[in-house]
Amino acid sequence: MSTTAKLSVKKGASTASDPILAARELHSALFQQDISLVVFFCSPRYPLDPLATELARLFGETEIVGCTTAGEISPIGYLEGSITGVSIASADFRAATARIDNIGQFDVTDAERVATLVNAKLAGHDGAALPEQRFGFLLIDGLCTQEELVTSALYRALGGIDLFGGSAGDGVDFVSTYVYHAGAFHSNAAVITVVATSLPFMVFKTQHFVGSNSKMVVTEADPVRRIVSEINGEPAGREYARVVGLDVDKLTPMIFASHPVVVKLGGEVYVRSIQKLNDDGSLSFFCAIDEGIVLTLAQGVDIVENLQGAFASVRERMGTPELVLGCDCILRNLELQQRALREKVGDIFRENNVIGFATYGEQFNAMHVNQTFTGVAIGTSKGERERA
Repeated sequence: MSTTAKLSVKKGASTASDPILAARELHSALFQQDISLVVFFCSPRYPLDPLATELARLFGETEIVGCTTAGEISPIGYLEGSITGVSIASADFRAATARIDNIGQFDVTDAERVATLVNAKLAGHDGAALPEQRFGFLLIDGLCTQEELVTSALYRALGGIDLFGGSAGDGVDFVSTYVYHAGAFHSNAAVITVVATSLPFMVFKTQHFVGSNSKMVVTEADPVRRIVSEINGEPAGREYARVVGLDVDKLTPMIFASHPVVVKLGGEVYVRSIQKLNDDGSLSFFCAIDEGIVLTLAQGVDIVENLQGAFASVRERMGTPELVLGCDCILRNLELQQRALREKVGDIFRENNVIGFATYGEQFNAMHVNQTFTGVAIGTSKGERERA
């Protein structure tokens, strides 16, 4: 547990396979007085109905959100088949949540409705924080293919506050993903949490890919289905393979993971990852790609050094964070496994108090991205750090 005069953070995890026992072990680790918010991440292997029922019974009226994962980031590093979470207690930390159902039929008015709802909840507290003292945290069904629309609409509706989040996972099965809100798991849904706080925080992202000189233009695409049919006027799979320097029959998930593409928007570089080669030669992406977009083949940099650098920047700005809520792409997780780096990265997460999960995609402000780590670091005032 990390405790200062203004902030109390309790983290925990359970590897119990029984959902009732897992919920009880997590509650035991997270319980404290006057909890402002509980966030948890759980393996999709759990029977979700009994897990939800027990969590709701144990935590009662406490504000609690969560989702299923493609791996959990716990107090002891990366886990699979577990449940992990954090509770935050502070008079200077207030949270309001709202859910959007049926996001397959999402409309921008849904974003406006939930933004109004969470803002009204926060206004009901004494001493509501200024807009620049708020951030948003989005959990969304990872198979809905609606992340771009939902994220951008919420970002606008919330007035452009810093926003981050992750798409719920289903291990490596890609069958069903769920978010948790109001005592139950929901598919085809999104949950937005808006936090108002006087504590220092920093919403950030990092990715270990940079652009190269190899550029491609999308000449035919179905953005809704996230399918690119043509690149440079040629069948997408064949042209991508040519640019990478391979025959098209050599394209595998690990090739796609190690050779994503990036787009540059507003001076920022964002990763766009390829999911698979389709039978018709088209490419399915984890993000929407529209016609006319210029894609740049990405070059990887050292993932460990990149992550260390990101957290060094956080510490330089606000000291060692009391908590980082983190969303780490499943493709990064798979790369760490392949390169036997999960333990080393797990050490970095522990040193920086990260609780989070492996996602099917990440959100950063108005963007849906891939192969990225996004998160919020929460700390204490400089004076509190000096007294701690």
